[in-house]
Amino acid sequence: MENLEAGAGFVDLARLSVLPKTGDEPLNLNGRPLGPRLIDFWRWSASDLVSNVARGVFAEFLVAHALGIDTGGVRDGWAAFDLVTSDGIRIEVKSAAYVQSWWQRRLSPITFSVRRTRAWDPETGSTASGATREADVYVFALLAHRDKATVEPLNVDQWRFFVVPTAVLDARTRSQHSITLNTLRRIAPELELTDLATAVTRARETTSPAASAV
Repeated sequence: MENLEAGAGFVDLARLSVLPKTGDEPLNLNGRPLGPRLIDFWRWSASDLVSNVARGVFAEFLVAHALGIDTGGVRDGWAAFDLVTSDGIRIEVKSAAYVQSWWQRRLSPITFSVRRTRAWDPETGSTASGATREADVYVFALLAHRDKATVEPLNVDQWRFFVVPTAVLDARTRSQHSITLNTLRRIAPELELTDLATAVTRARETTSPAASAV
């Protein structure tokens, strides 16, 4: 085992540079393939796109695709915001759905978290002293399909989106922790995936709105 005690020599603990994988990489033991490949792990861990965690990441992927953001690299799960466009618009993506993977008594009410957070810098391992919203624009992604038997996140027709400038969220006089679907519908139009690029560009231009009671 590598000796990490003081005086044992320099150990580079800088941030890892992670390259995209293909899925064909084998698990191995002592240099010999065990049988399973990385794609087997991906199938096992991420096939349920209705689940909260996978759906949220998939929503980011959808938004990135709509905005022409390169997804050929590796997603940064620790970034202070989710996406950045080629012209520098920082985007936070929030996801919700009526239908869940588990048994439900009723369809889920739609509420999105908009809580301010203390950004963590993976380059330095440090956390910001104050809680803020780091993105310029929020994109709220709703898997709007209500029929559990036919819900399919890969069918983009089942998704709807709302684009809100961060300045509008900051100016709200009501909850600074969450926002409901009814409120979103009062302050932003309901969009399809193909509408996002134009809406995000327009939203960035809104920087200092008057305080809103919504």
